[in-house]
Amino acid sequence: MPWMMVLTAPAVRGLSDADVLAAARQIGPGAGEPARLGPLAAEIPCPQRPSSSTWPAPDGVDVNIVPTAGREKRVLIADMDSTMIQSECIDELAADAGVGPHVAEVTERAMAGELDFEAALAERVSLLAGLPESALASVWATRIALSPGARTLVQTMADRGAATALVSGGFTAFTARVADACGFHEHRANRLEIIDGLLTGRVLSPILERDAKRAALEELTARHGLTPANALCIGDGANDLAMIEAAGLGVGYRPKPLLAAACDAVVAHADLTAALSLQGIPSAEFVDA
Repeated sequence: MPWMMVLTAPAVRGLSDADVLAAARQIGPGAGEPARLGPLAAEIPCPQRPSSSTWPAPDGVDVNIVPTAGREKRVLIADMDSTMIQSECIDELAADAGVGPHVAEVTERAMAGELDFEAALAERVSLLAGLPESALASVWATRIALSPGARTLVQTMADRGAATALVSGGFTAFTARVADACGFHEHRANRLEIIDGLLTGRVLSPILERDAKRAALEELTARHGLTPANALCIGDGANDLAMIEAAGLGVGYRPKPLLAAACDAVVAHADLTAALSLQGIPSAEFVDA
């Protein structure tokens, strides 16, 4: 069968057999035999792609339809802020600089696609001028947490032979740490200018923005003899739009509406291991080394 309905749920809710059977009934008589991928995920073969109006959506459960052909991907490219980590690093730095609320508002609008990314980045970083470089390490140590399932997603795909890259419109001071914590093979992000131990309020060129993320996808897949169709890209905001649209499997994690509309799958409730379930990988094969 060419399509698969995948149900994923957070641990606090769980995924019941009743949820799975109800989904199978809504697919209709052509539904294949439901199969459990683990306690929090299941899949149901579909003879054709169901209309979105017929997708079952139990409260707190993510329901996505994915093609079965080429389902497991060979490259993972992930956004960092509000995706692999639970916050926006620039907002946390801005709080230390005393401009937290204003910067958080600009960040929200930029990620919703309401503002030009480069202009919004320049504005926000300019407000960090004079902040000591030590604030980067302090924010990382005290206020940055990985999103649930982040390390398992990266480690499992790497263990299965996939190339993994963290590609962010944020800053290398944080992507280096997140990449190390999760086990990404490489990372890319913007570079803050620092002179005499102080942030100058400028970002060094080139700026990693929406088109640069797509370029990174194309370059990384080509390097491994693959195409973007072989990649899973995951993110949450407008800056991720181009790579999400180009990827073989574009996943929105708690995505802003603009991005959600362009995604192949949306994870609004489950943790990041849902991206493994979408590829048909059972939880018994998850790795968190």
